[in-house]
Amino acid sequence: ERLHGMQEVTGSTPVFSTTRVHFKSELFYFMAFEIYIIYSLKLNKYYIGYTEDLSLRLHQHNTGLSTFTSKADDWVLKYNKECASREDAHKIELEIKRKKSRKYIEWLISTVG
Repeated sequence: ERLHGMQEVTGSTPVFSTTRVHFKSELFYFMAFEIYIIYSLKLNKYYIGYTEDLSLRLHQHNTGLSTFTSKADDWVLKYNKECASREDAHKIELEIKRKKSRKYIEWLISTVG
């Protein structure tokens, strides 16, 4: 028996995260997508991306498993926002990248409080 509405999950393998769904007395979690901005002091650069697993993705950036970010190992999360779907996360990522503006990215980061 379903007690609360369930958010649709995209992808073939649902994984654990923060969206709660109650089925009888059990609590299930589904992964949400997040847009994120990381910064490297070594390179003095920002990187914008989206992911289902922010912790894993940050680890990948700092261990050279991502081509663009492999030039540094000091990437720090500066901004993240949960999105309703992969499509929404990708759309926001592209909107930020299209601006090609460091000033905009730094403004966006400053809104986190």
